[in-house]
Amino acid sequence: MKQRILVVDDDPDVVRLLRGYLEQAGYEVLVAHEGETAVHILRREKPDLLLLDLMLPRKDGWEITRLVRGDAALRHIPIIMLTARVDETDRIVGLELGADDYVTKPYSPREVVARVRARLRNFGEAETRPPILQVGGLAMDCGRYEVRVDGRLIELTSTEFSLLRILMEQTGYVLTRHDLITKALGHDYEGLDRTLDSHIRNLRRKIEPNHRQPTYLHTVYGVGYKLEWLVASG
Repeated sequence: MKQRILVVDDDPDVVRLLRGYLEQAGYEVLVAHEGETAVHILRREKPDLLLLDLMLPRKDGWEITRLVRGDAALRHIPIIMLTARVDETDRIVGLELGADDYVTKPYSPREVVARVRARLRNFGEAETRPPILQVGGLAMDCGRYEVRVDGRLIELTSTEFSLLRILMEQTGYVLTRHDLITKALGHDYEGLDRTLDSHIRNLRRKIEPNHRQPTYLHTVYGVGYKLEWLVASG
């Protein structure tokens, strides 16, 4: 069965171009030109990935992202934001709301397809891993796509899940920034270092008792990150 992509953009030419490239790559494409229609399609069809423009009529991309991440039936769907806004603050806000990736216009349709393929590949790989990974009170069930901290269910985006899985599979080992970028996001491109930092900050806020003094996810300055359970002394 073909994987389904929902493309949401109020520019018909952009939708037509992306649809052509995605269908040529073997995906089934659903489309919406404004926010409320996009929400109806999301709830009815539950696509495999959402390509989402930020500046939309009726509901903008930020509202839709909040809705998706707050809905148990939808929150697993990877979100790639498409926007003409190039301000770094906008990009970070999008990632902190739960977007998995961010592409600024003008962009190459081939690059968008590559990012879609990478997101879906990483998501699929996570689903095929049945074991439970455990580090201290942090537990990941790869088969159920669930993460718990001390028994409490944690809501992660697909990118956060991929990053955490890679770190947990190599507990105690330092992974370079390049390793995490290529393994979790599937490819390298300009500006991804800052994107990685945003995802790491989000992960810490979700899994750490105190994200300013990490117990699990540690920075190795000048190198990268490692996941290791360190119990505070005293």
